[in-house]
Amino acid sequence: MAASNMKAIKRRIKSVESTMQITKAMELVSSSKLRKAKERSEQAVPFFNLLYQTMSEVASEAVGFHSVYTEEREEGAVLLIIMAGDRGLAGGFNLNVFRLADQRIKELNTRGREVVLMTVGKKASEHYSKTTSRVLGTFDNIGETVTTYTALHMAEHIVHLFQQGHLSGVEVFFTNMVSPLSQEARQMQVIPVPNLERNPGVQSLTNYEPSPEAVFDSLIPQYLAGILYCTIVDTYASEQAARRMAMENATDNAQEMIDDLSLKYNRARQASITQELTEIVSGANAQN
Repeated sequence: MAASNMKAIKRRIKSVESTMQITKAMELVSSSKLRKAKERSEQAVPFFNLLYQTMSEVASEAVGFHSVYTEEREEGAVLLIIMAGDRGLAGGFNLNVFRLADQRIKELNTRGREVVLMTVGKKASEHYSKTTSRVLGTFDNIGETVTTYTALHMAEHIVHLFQQGHLSGVEVFFTNMVSPLSQEARQMQVIPVPNLERNPGVQSLTNYEPSPEAVFDSLIPQYLAGILYCTIVDTYASEQAARRMAMENATDNAQEMIDDLSLKYNRARQASITQELTEIVSGANAQN
């Protein structure tokens, strides 16, 4: 009976060791991808900040500035761009952004507003495939390979829908990597363009042709593309950070299980040896 128990424990130890090798490998892969994604995110931020600063200058230096991209619009659907991961095994990473987006969808539906969706990431596509809201597009497996051209293509399509009057606003739901140990699901309003730093009293020496509004509107696709690129890369980096943490915890738990099983195995082995010695002594005493 003891020998049978020892074999079962040994098989269990080998199974957990195999799982631990997988989780450790996934942890190392996620760490490598995280470094690359973090570098891409840091390189993109200065470009977006400069573009936003330029737009603020155009808006602030023009007298009586007016643009359809800065004003609230009641007619048309609200587009929610929801970004998640392409794979699982990342703890509550995907669930957090889904909760935030679902709450916003419920809020808009309560107000009688039409909601349309655009999903980035396979998990987001799967989660909203059965939603009652209309899905305009899905973009799976682009987090690792996304380029500014991909983001610009998405942005131009969205701007075209807005110009045609089909959309009244655009919001992005993504996950911000606060640190390698902390990720936070966030919501960002994109259109109407929020928080423009205006200084109407400043006199400008710059002449905008054909008009400040035309220059501002022409920057909108690049502005939206910059936001999409930064948030996609940030979400991808957050996914890798969350998966690295999840796999590190899984590896630690596997090691604890192995230690516990090894202790049980040694106890069973010791019991088996003690039983064999007892049987030998008992047999020798019986012969005497």
